Order: sequence, then C-alpha cells, then structure tokens
Amino acid sequence: MSSTGINNPISIGIMLFPGVTQLDFTGPYEVFTRFPNINLYLLSDSLESIRSDRGLTFFPDTTFAEAPNLDLLFVPGGPGINAKLEDKNFLEFLKTQGEQASYVTSVCTGSLLLAAAGLLKGYRATTHWLSLNLLEMLGVEAVKQRIVIDRNRITGGGVTAGIDFGLAIAAELFGETLAQEIQLQIEYDPQPPFNSGSPDTAPADVLERVQAASHNFQESRRQIIQRVISGKS
Repeated sequence: MSSTGINNPISIGIMLFPGVTQLDFTGPYEVFTRFPNINLYLLSDSLESIRSDRGLTFFPDTTFAEAPNLDLLFVPGGPGINAKLEDKNFLEFLKTQGEQASYVTSVCTGSLLLAAAGLLKGYRATTHWLSLNLLEMLGVEAVKQRIVIDRNRITGGGVTAGIDFGLAIAAELFGETLAQEIQLQIEYDPQPPFNSGSPDTAPADVLERVQAASHNFQESRRQIIQRVISGKS
C-alpha cells in the first residue's frame, strides 16, 4: 500500500490491554498521528480504562465488536501479553483482523501475540531481545534486528524501537520524504548516553544482571507459550 491513488482514509488499529508497555504504544502512536488521511482506533474488548505496566492509564475508544476492518493492525507488547497469550477472544480478534488487513505489525513482545494467533507462520519477525527464543518456540523465524519487514508483516524490537518502527510504517505507506519530515518534526536524533542498549554492546556485568532479574518472569512466559503450543498440537 502507498498513498498514491488512495482516496479513502487508512484505518489503523492499535491493540490495548492491561499491562501494555506504554512506549511500545505511544512511540508509534506519536508517529501515526502525523500521517495524512487516517482513522486511528484504540482497541480493546471494552471501553474501560487500561493501566500500563508502569502505571499510566489509557482509555480505548473502540471495542472489538465495533471495530471496522483494519488496513493496518498494530500490537504493542508488555508484561500483559502473558494473559493475552491464552485469551481466546483476544487472539480470535487478532486472527480475524490480521487475515484481511493489508499490514500486520507489532513492536516488542507484541509479535508473540501475532504468532500465537497464527499470523506469523512462514514469516520472519523480531521482538525484544529477551524473547527471541520464545518467538522461535512459536514457529517463527526470529531475527535479531531493530525492524524486520517481511512482505506485509512489519515488526519492531524492544520498546524504544517503536519510533523507528513508526517511521518505517510511514515510509511504507506514504514514502520516505514524509517519513523524514515526521522524523524531523519530532526531532528524532538519538544520541544515547551509554552504549548499553543492546546485549551485543552492554557490559557483561550489566547484561548478566538484566538477564538474572528477568529470569523468573521469562520462565513463566515460556511455560505459558508451551501451553499455547500444546493446545494447538
């Protein structure tokens, strides 16, 4: 899809759920809202407020039952995906929308939900570095990259990759010039104070502490995914 020849607004749906990581959602949202001629939907099973994993509260504006057919389906990640990996209604909504959408996309561990819904079978995709092995468990060719584009599947890495992801979507839909304009508007010119934003560059002791701190949570998620896999066999 490109902006050329499109007269109707592009419908973009962002999945929200309790325990979502807010920057997974708000980074791409900041970019999406600068697109021309779009309808943007914040989707959940109800219009009740949703609390992020770090305590911010958001309000969906469209229920699953009211959602139109989407041109672009976007799933952020966060600790809250654990519950959604076994939420049949949530996964069925993803599957139904994803099978007809022009683009199926995610940031961070949102790709695990896409995979659980069967939407990444036969595709290359990425996720947060701590969960790449879990993505592989779900039968996906996991790639350790910031952004992975495989046909109409576009996935971003962990948390801060959401801005890069949003700009990649802008280029895909409307061309690189608009994407560059948006990047300049939001002054996205990253200059991180430390070279520790990747397991490949972080000091060994920092990497070990982060892995140790996340071990129990990751093991719980692995067990959930094992149940998901067993349920499909």
